[in-house]
Amino acid sequence: MTRPIRVELTAVLVGVIEAEGRAVPHVLTLPGPDLPSRPFDPDRHRTLELSLRDWVESDTGHPLAHVEQLYTFGDRARDAEGEREHTVSIGYLALVPGRERLEGQDWRPWSQFFPWEDRRAGSPPVTTPIEEALRSWADTPRRQDRARLSWGLDGQPWRDELVLERYELLYEARLVPEYPRDRGRDVPPDLPATGRPLPRDHRRILATGIGRLRAKLKYRPVLFELMRETFTLFELQSVAEAVSGQTLHKQNFRRMMTQSGLIEPTGAQTARRGGRPASEYRFAAEAEWERRVSPVRFGGARAR
Repeated sequence: MTRPIRVELTAVLVGVIEAEGRAVPHVLTLPGPDLPSRPFDPDRHRTLELSLRDWVESDTGHPLAHVEQLYTFGDRARDAEGEREHTVSIGYLALVPGRERLEGQDWRPWSQFFPWEDRRAGSPPVTTPIEEALRSWADTPRRQDRARLSWGLDGQPWRDELVLERYELLYEARLVPEYPRDRGRDVPPDLPATGRPLPRDHRRILATGIGRLRAKLKYRPVLFELMRETFTLFELQSVAEAVSGQTLHKQNFRRMMTQSGLIEPTGAQTARRGGRPASEYRFAAEAEWERRVSPVRFGGARAR
């Protein structure tokens, strides 16, 4: 007998705040934690995106800027044994404009779920046992190539957008708690630290959202959707580095942004961070169309 299908919308809601003196990307979770999800009601909402915007904004109080559909997640294995319905999740990436704080809900740094993704200070210590475990697992040329390309091993460059590929390789190598959990088994005590698990395939959905955002940063100025109305070049670069997880060359970044035509000085200065006042900028109103279609290659400012 065919089970009924339940369609739900799952949100990867991203905001960037300053914590301990630096920008930190956060994602909204529900207690558990879990990604926010709601069933889609076609009698109430005309489109999927309108439904997502309605419940996210009403539940969180955060107006959404950029919203885009990620992927449809409907594998049979995502359901717990004995569930009456098969749930199909349509994942969305949604960005919250700049805030001093993200209050009222359970916002968590995305590094809790993917602790190897922030490489602004170099390769995190957590990657060493992971890489050792991957090398032991990669006993075929195909596995070795995948590990090298996704994890930047053996001199391969680190590609920040391959968040999903890195997580899926860990899953296939049985190095994340979700692998035994999805099969009703106990989690082995000797697993390396591979981040906080999420229910069902929600960590896969989160990885898809982070990877999409990072990839888009390379060819569309979605970074502005995470900023407050006015900002300094330092703040803009800090958010770009937080999202990409990598450092950018200061002079190259500033030259690229001031020559892009996408920002303009407000004429005001601010000392939000203390020290010498810095010039404030805003998104150039006449560049609204270019904001949607013009490439701004933040990767070109990457520090070497």
